[in-house]
Amino acid sequence: MSEPRWLDATQQRDWRAYVDGSVRLTEIMDRDLKTKHGLSVSEYEILVRLSEAPERQLRMAELAENASQSRSRLSHTCSRLETKGLVKRDSCPNDKRGVFAQLTDDGFAALERAARDHVETVRTFFIDVIDPHDLEAVGRAFGVVLKKVGPTT
Repeated sequence: MSEPRWLDATQQRDWRAYVDGSVRLTEIMDRDLKTKHGLSVSEYEILVRLSEAPERQLRMAELAENASQSRSRLSHTCSRLETKGLVKRDSCPNDKRGVFAQLTDDGFAALERAARDHVETVRTFFIDVIDPHDLEAVGRAFGVVLKKVGPTT
């Protein structure tokens, strides 16, 4: 077995800053969304993806990939959103195995309310504290990372 390619001190510092920063940012976004709107970050992300889709609906498999969730986790999250009346699921008329998730009117209204606060949190703790050139570099870097890791399974 070959020796691992250990990180040097600078790489370790940058990696830890990313891990710690992303975990803390997600905690802040989750806390704010739950406190103000009764939504978790993963629930919010599902509502966003559905709001951007044609007719505000996606097949569950496509939604899982777009929202970066496993199909099992997505199913549980959509069940919670259905209970809240924000999403409904229906069978695909031309595919017996397929299921659509659709954003309800109440779900769209909840998303509109939550988005106003959420964007302020994103700006306060991410966009406004990063130099525009660094922000562009972050976008490029994670575009490459997303290509490397591929779709969620």
